Amino acid sequence: MASPRRVLLAMAVGVGAIAFAAIFFKKVELMHPLAKSGVRLAMASLLLSPWVVSGWRRGALRGRWGWGALCGALYALHFGAWVWSLELTTVAASVTLVTATPLLLACVGLLTAQDRPTPRTWLGLGLAAIGVAVIGGADLSASPQALVGDGLALVGAAAMGAYLLAARRLGATLEVLPFMGVATGVGGAILLGLSAALGLPLTPPSWEAAGWLALAALVPQLVGHVLLTWAVRHATPTQVGLATLGEPVGSTLLGWLWLGEVASPPVLLGCGVVLAALLVSLRPPPHAPPAPSTP
Repeated sequence: MASPRRVLLAMAVGVGAIAFAAIFFKKVELMHPLAKSGVRLAMASLLLSPWVVSGWRRGALRGRWGWGALCGALYALHFGAWVWSLELTTVAASVTLVTATPLLLACVGLLTAQDRPTPRTWLGLGLAAIGVAVIGGADLSASPQALVGDGLALVGAAAMGAYLLAARRLGATLEVLPFMGVATGVGGAILLGLSAALGLPLTPPSWEAAGWLALAALVPQLVGHVLLTWAVRHATPTQVGLATLGEPVGSTLLGWLWLGEVASPPVLLGCGVVLAALLVSLRPPPHAPPAPSTP
């Protein structure tokens, strides 16, 4: 069983990696969001294919192909909806709303009595909700286009919550790299197939665009999502989902520095509140008990 500090480090690095996703996608212009998402997942699947072949030969995927396909479908829904939302609203608003995942997971835990959030987790969720409301609220717009983008981001949040719950059910023996290879392959095939059915171009419009999508496959996907999927084997889905609330902080600051989307004082205040919430809820105690075992 991994130590709490090791799990916390994995979540921190994973969240730092996924914070780059919005920036990389924003840099790819003149390409439909569904095709962008599909190419990213397809690239990640190709990079993970050696682990899929190895896992298949060793029987590591026995009984888990169906779960991999399910998680791939959830990936397709998550990325297809969220990346489309980036086209319709700002980075801060989109990334803030897509990280409503831990609030949804906490409600699931309360209803099912599995991985029920602790009082400290509820405190962190409350503080984080205030912080993300400040971050996203400063950029929310009542325009029809922005409201559609906000709705798509929330669909992406629900899909990611379902993904974390599914990965949690597979237990601590789950081999993350082969499993992720299957999930990204299925997700990429769904999105590219849908794009083809809609008559959308499937290839990046330039080598520069292909490079940004390759970075999206390498950094947020292979580093970020692999670490978060590993972490959910040793922590509750709500805890991992709560850690992802650091994504809008990183993406907002990166959007400011890289894309010129200036962060206002309220947004910076919200970032500080979110970071405080993560410190309160995720910092392990001096003699932390072992991480919860997987049912």
